Amino acid sequence: MISGAPTLGEGYELASIAAVVIGGASLMGGRGTIWGTALGLLLIQTLNNGLDILIVPAYWQNVIMGVLIVTAVAIDVWAAKHRIA
Repeated sequence: MISGAPTLGEGYELASIAAVVIGGASLMGGRGTIWGTALGLLLIQTLNNGLDILIVPAYWQNVIMGVLIVTAVAIDVWAAKHRIA
């Protein structure tokens, strides 16, 4: 039998979380669409490609992606507070 390596998708966790959160899914649950996730994925991959072209080290690419996740979550929390009030 032929099988894939168990570490095949290793390292893509941050990118997948970033795509979902930037796409509009709430970490609190209950919101999010497939189209939003696809748009978030397009944005993340475009950003990664641009940073590769600019020869930005991988460490800083992860830092930038982390900042984007924190920003998206902060905007989501801010919007949720103002939606309720």
